[in-house]
Amino acid sequence: MKRKYARWVELAARRSQLALWSTFVKWVVLGGLVGLLSGSASAIFLKSLEAVTKVRLEHAWLLFLLPVGGALVSGMYMRYGRNSAKGNNLILEQIQQGDEAIPLRMAPLVLIGTLITHLFGGSAGREGTAVQMGGSLADALGRWLRINSLDRKILLMCGISGGFGSIFGTPLAGTVFGLEVIAIGLISHKALLPCFVASFTGDLVASRLWGVHHIHYQVDVVPGMDALVLVKVIAASIVFGLVSLLFSELTHYLKRTFAALIRNPMLKSATGGLIIIALVYIAGTRDYLGLGIPLISGSFTGDVHPFAFLWKLVFTAFTLGTGFQGGEVTPLFAIGATLGNSLAGLLHLYGPFLASLGFIAVFCGAVNTPIACFIMGIELFGSGGAVYMFIACVISYLFSGHSGIYSSQLIGISKSALLPVPEGTTLAAVKELHK
Repeated sequence: MKRKYARWVELAARRSQLALWSTFVKWVVLGGLVGLLSGSASAIFLKSLEAVTKVRLEHAWLLFLLPVGGALVSGMYMRYGRNSAKGNNLILEQIQQGDEAIPLRMAPLVLIGTLITHLFGGSAGREGTAVQMGGSLADALGRWLRINSLDRKILLMCGISGGFGSIFGTPLAGTVFGLEVIAIGLISHKALLPCFVASFTGDLVASRLWGVHHIHYQVDVVPGMDALVLVKVIAASIVFGLVSLLFSELTHYLKRTFAALIRNPMLKSATGGLIIIALVYIAGTRDYLGLGIPLISGSFTGDVHPFAFLWKLVFTAFTLGTGFQGGEVTPLFAIGATLGNSLAGLLHLYGPFLASLGFIAVFCGAVNTPIACFIMGIELFGSGGAVYMFIACVISYLFSGHSGIYSSQLIGISKSALLPVPEGTTLAAVKELHK
């Protein structure tokens, strides 16, 4: 009897190991394929983005065609986009509970739309483009392989991780971002291995195969752990969270307002282009157009205008609020870095140090992914200020409230027991609950 029992246990153990190995091989292959696709798409996008930005800088008159570019992008989505216009929210909805197809056309549409936005001077980012391309390519791969609904959700999460990790050169942050962005306060480990493989492969493909170079910033001085410094970092982090809240709310408000005032999407985007041109002349500079990379670099190498963060916030909110294509994350980096640089003078802290905290914390408050943002900080700036980075992300995450740039993001766990939220509530729906 004992021998039979021992034999049964041995067979069960072998079957268990076989199942684990089968799962491992399956997701290494599938995650690797998604990483290959998303990394290649990101590389093509980054090289194209660099080219159109160079053209825009060499030909200042292109700014005056921004209204035409906006109308062109919106017209393209009206004719060919269908549900692609939902962007990142469509991918989040399908991971949560949807069975709506993510069209393969989303990848070229968002690629072309974002390049047009940047060619003529719109203030937008690149993360949204990479995530949408990764998600649409992953879904197309899933349809071709005829995978089941559960595996499809995991594959879409791989698309998010692969796109994010390859576009910023942060494979670990990309891994966790794909897990964490779905629902506030909840992380699913079922997709941990697939998302890591997709993000790691995507970054490897973009950097090694395609030769894409990512920008990393230097923070030479990190203050020691001191009570006064800690209080200053906490105060700055609260401001970072509130500014991310301002950005999210203003962008959503402008989207609703312009959609209500101007029903024709092409006319709406053309109007947005005129507003951006007007803002350039009001601000007296073109520094707030495009990604905002020079603003970020300036925050780490010297001083920037004290209200540069606010100008970049307004430029980006109007660009995205009127229907232009592009992401929000790189502008959020610029907003956070310039804000940190400005606060450094008031708080008597080293500018690049506080700029690095603002870089990740404002982004964190807008996307509600504190772990991914903390890891990104380490990947970009090193581990010297890890404790301060974690503090900045956690506090910004809390003070940004139940708001964010992805309206379809679920609230898995409320940020406060005083703000109860029913299970399955999205950021878009929570506003109605608290009215």
